[in-house]
Amino acid sequence: MRILITNDDGIAAPALPHLVNWAKSLGEVTVVAPKIEQSGKSQAIDFFREVEIKRTPRLGEVEAWAMDSTPADCVRFGITGLKKEYDLVISGINRGFNLGHDIAYSGTVGAIFEAARLGVPAIAFSMDYEANAENVIPYLDGILEFMNENSLWEYGSLYNVNVPNDAQGICITRQGGMFYSDAFEKRDGDYYIQVGEPIRNPDLDLTVDTDAVWANHISISPLTENRTDKEVLAKLMEK
Repeated sequence: MRILITNDDGIAAPALPHLVNWAKSLGEVTVVAPKIEQSGKSQAIDFFREVEIKRTPRLGEVEAWAMDSTPADCVRFGITGLKKEYDLVISGINRGFNLGHDIAYSGTVGAIFEAARLGVPAIAFSMDYEANAENVIPYLDGILEFMNENSLWEYGSLYNVNVPNDAQGICITRQGGMFYSDAFEKRDGDYYIQVGEPIRNPDLDLTVDTDAVWANHISISPLTENRTDKEVLAKLMEK
């Protein structure tokens, strides 16, 4: 298996070497990751400026590149720039969950949307802010085993996976709503910073990604890059 790995936390992210070492047991690994953190960049790309892309020895013998751009661009370079074919793109392991509405903002998830656009199956891994990647890695074998045993790759090619601390099981889920509250906090002068607190639903529904994680279950959500509202389209076509 040929695997392309990226993330949005950057080439120096502490979780990246752990993910790479795990992925090496599955096949040949290439890494293209942002030079600096690119959280919240969604599927953005750079096409108005030159970007620096350099080989780095940071990950040992694995071919690794640091790119001064977004996670989506890292996927684009890994596939079209390096002119390589891959069987799987892995994005992560992100520091912090990517759930509910936040999927739209996530650079981690944006990377797998770009992979899907380029025709490569992809999976995004995210974990709790308080988690240690070394503790999350042991769950990954079980996640892939679950996906293979349940033929998930036969039904779809794009999955968003969130791993809570002390996970008690695995749930196949749909995208939920808000996971964090939204607010602007004033700082000195004319500066503000966006802040938020996790929102917990008291009535947990384990078919929803946000709720499954609150219940200490690993959430696996099938995604699609096609944003057409098919129900509305069908009604409009009947007119």
